[in-house]
Amino acid sequence: MAICKNYLSVNDKSRDAAAYLMSKFLTRPDVKQDLLPQCLDWMMQTLKTADYNNVQGRSQLCGVLSSLALLFQHGKREDLLQFAPTVLKVVLEADLEKCESCVIRKLLGKLIQRLGLTFLKFRVTAWRYNRGNRSLAANLGGVSTTSNGGGNSELTVGEEDEDIDVPEEMEDIIEHLLVHLKDKETIVRWTAAKGIGRVTGQLPKELADDVVGSVLDLFSFQETDGAWHGGCLALAELGRRGLLLPERLKDVVPVIMKALMYDEKRGNFSVGAHVRDAACYVCWAFARAYEPSDIVCYVDQIANYLIIVSVFDREVNVRRAAAAAFQENVGRQGTFPHGIDILTTVDYFAVGNRPRCYLELSVYIANFKEYTLGVIDHLTDVKIAHWDSVIRELSSKALHRLTACAPDYMATTVLPKLLPLTTGLDLFQRHGAILAIAEILHALYDISKSRGVELVKLLNDDTVEGIQDISKKLQDLKMFKRHGGEYMRTSVCCLIEKCALSKMPFHKKPVLELWQSLIDECLTKIEPEIQAAAVSAIPPFFSEYYTKPDGSVYEDIQESILSHYLTELKSSNQATRQGHSLAIGALPEAVLKGQLSRVMSGVIAVSKITEKEEKMAEARRDAVKALSNICTTVGVSFDGNPEEVICSRNVDVVYQALLQAMRDYTLDSRGDIGAWVREASMQALHDITSRIVKIDSQLLSPDIVRRVFCCLIQQAVEKIDRTRRHAGVLFSNLLYHKPGIPHIPQEEEVKAIFPESLVKVTNWAAEADTYPMFSKLLALPQYTYSVLLGLVVSVGGLTESLVKFSSASLQDYIKSLLHNKTALEGFMKVLLTIFKDHQRDDRVSLPLMKTLDHMLSWGLLENLSTDNEESVPNQIIELIKTEVHKSGSPQKLMAGADVYCGLLQFHGAPRTKCLTHLMILLCHKYPRVRKTTSDKLYEALLTYEDVVSEENTTEIMTVLSETSWDALDMADIRDKRNTLCDLLGIKRPVFLKKT
Repeated sequence: MAICKNYLSVNDKSRDAAAYLMSKFLTRPDVKQDLLPQCLDWMMQTLKTADYNNVQGRSQLCGVLSSLALLFQHGKREDLLQFAPTVLKVVLEADLEKCESCVIRKLLGKLIQRLGLTFLKFRVTAWRYNRGNRSLAANLGGVSTTSNGGGNSELTVGEEDEDIDVPEEMEDIIEHLLVHLKDKETIVRWTAAKGIGRVTGQLPKELADDVVGSVLDLFSFQETDGAWHGGCLALAELGRRGLLLPERLKDVVPVIMKALMYDEKRGNFSVGAHVRDAACYVCWAFARAYEPSDIVCYVDQIANYLIIVSVFDREVNVRRAAAAAFQENVGRQGTFPHGIDILTTVDYFAVGNRPRCYLELSVYIANFKEYTLGVIDHLTDVKIAHWDSVIRELSSKALHRLTACAPDYMATTVLPKLLPLTTGLDLFQRHGAILAIAEILHALYDISKSRGVELVKLLNDDTVEGIQDISKKLQDLKMFKRHGGEYMRTSVCCLIEKCALSKMPFHKKPVLELWQSLIDECLTKIEPEIQAAAVSAIPPFFSEYYTKPDGSVYEDIQESILSHYLTELKSSNQATRQGHSLAIGALPEAVLKGQLSRVMSGVIAVSKITEKEEKMAEARRDAVKALSNICTTVGVSFDGNPEEVICSRNVDVVYQALLQAMRDYTLDSRGDIGAWVREASMQALHDITSRIVKIDSQLLSPDIVRRVFCCLIQQAVEKIDRTRRHAGVLFSNLLYHKPGIPHIPQEEEVKAIFPESLVKVTNWAAEADTYPMFSKLLALPQYTYSVLLGLVVSVGGLTESLVKFSSASLQDYIKSLLHNKTALEGFMKVLLTIFKDHQRDDRVSLPLMKTLDHMLSWGLLENLSTDNEESVPNQIIELIKTEVHKSGSPQKLMAGADVYCGLLQFHGAPRTKCLTHLMILLCHKYPRVRKTTSDKLYEALLTYEDVVSEENTTEIMTVLSETSWDALDMADIRDKRNTLCDLLGIKRPVFLKKT
């Protein structure tokens, strides 16, 4: 016992083991009479003196409470009853409910319920509801069976029940358990719920009913979410144990239905998922607890609520809990309408995908008339006002699809109900109501078309007038400029789009001017979702309300719109440029007709990099997208009018702009922001090329096709995974396009490298898949430059896996050229051409120097000749010299030193030049450069032993290794450097003083 006492205040596992051993030991017949009073006195003293505000005190309290709970659980009632009042008094006086430790509060609840069970003599209560034996097969067949005496809640309460003596202490015990049901921690509430169930099972019927009433009192909106959760757990326990009689269901079911919908809004979030989950558990427990005949009058209500929660709840765990409860009720009760049919579709796994729940499963359920109005009403009454904007948007889209299930109800009941909500005080409700009206209106238009009647015939005049006045009322109330104005803008833009698509009769009404100004304002906002909503509204709005009956647009409106939008493209605000670029790309064909060259010139100007707008990568990206959309809108014709279509006279302008955008490698603090422009340009090249081929491939010249494929191939071997994947997919699509793309350079060889069966399963973002395939294109002269340009950027990159696979692919290709000196020199010539073309361009030059270092370290360039000034090693030296001259980048200087050291393997002039440049770097102003250069030179001299004579080797190595090259005394360092020059037999560098 002494050992157990010591372990009661240690860690959790030791404490639990010690408590269990102590409880078992004290309940043994041979020791309990002697030790039990002593141990209880020690425990009571600990409860009185331990301080739960410090760690040691909390550990002691946990050990004692656990021991007492287990003791009263395993001990005999007649042995412990005499101590129970004392223990209860001490426990309650300790006031442990105020302790912050949830473990202590949980153990306290566990002990209190065990004390309650000790005060009450164990018995099987006669009044308890007993469902009896059940048959799942009988339920599914529509027949319920029970054993004798099962399912009868009117059992006679015998004399035993009437004569039960309930101690006064039970009132305190039940009160404390009810308080614990409202605790802020779930484990405490769960323990209290089980305690309520256990204790209630030993009470007389009248007192048990009072307990049920007290639990039901917890379901008040003045109580916290914890009280609702604890109440649900308690009701589930009571129902599972047969202590919740059928006559109480009329009070319980409405409460549980409220709990299934419980969602308490707190700012921009809500609480209540745990309450709804517990309410689903109650429904699950009821399915197992009651006869179908007892619950049949509540079936429709429970079924509707469970199906709504399983499909529309925001949280996946709650949806799955509701689906499980629905399934249990279908199986156990057998009375849920269309239960089996719904279960086959709306199962546990199907409800895991929220968009599918709203847009597919809800429609399937609504096709059953018992659920149709319940599903629609829930969306219009609850979900369109949800705090999460995603839920509101999904709800409106769901209403669009549900309109076909009850079109008349939507037109005559739902729309009039939603209209007043569009100008209410609740921001979320306003947003959801406007979206819902827009979606329902569009769905009703489709239905009116199928019926061969006008939409206004389905709507009353007040509804049409109300829809027209929504934006005016919001503007008068200044809702667009208040908090949440972004929601109002996006929802009204959606309403504009749907009204236009539904051909609402607002032509030449004043509301059109308001809508146009709202769209123009939204195009200047920085939020992408607002711009996207406005851009989405433009095509149907302009086509419906600005177009004449013959299909042409009003000239004054066309000139006004184009002048305004093209002017805004020159704005210094990037968001304004983005919005108006996308807007121009969304303009319908009628607005662009006759003004195509003017519009394209404006968009192309925005897509170009200028010194002033260099960082506006998003604006250039959207301009590229707009150019692609314009080409798609106006169409293609070889001999067409360049002011109306893409033709032979303007197709080169389009391709030139897109190919120019492929050179956008702008960098800022976010990284390679130019990648956004390149990806948009790649997509545009693919889309336009595909469209041209399908209509008239004569527009594609061999030069255009070659440049398009070279650009895609270069991007497919660069360092950004996302860009590589995008380029690889587009490249494979164009390579095997139907109909085929003409003039693909060396098409047969390319298709041999990229078989159609292989490109369909290739993961283009995976380095291990991409680089080995594309590196084979180095052997094709038409693609060598582009492949190598992208490859050197990857080989000289920073990511380990990227460098590993790209360098391995390059190494394998160079190995294949070892027996063909001419081919190797031709390959190096292309590499040096890339170096010359990108001199002083750190994006290419720095990785290229690293690539040269890798190639030299592989020892695959030894066969290159060095007998003339135009030899490859001499050219490399001159290019490196030019690149690092007056450079302030330590990384570039060190990369140059690495290449110089690698070139020491070549004899003659290259070696002398490299040593001279290395000696200069040994006295560079950056200590880091000096130190790194000395280390690299030391390693190179060990590798290439013939660089220095044997008699000077030891001294040179000593100077390199023992000199502190990163010291600040430059005079001493210069002396050491000059010593090395003398030992190496090269001319000392001359220090030039600045004048």
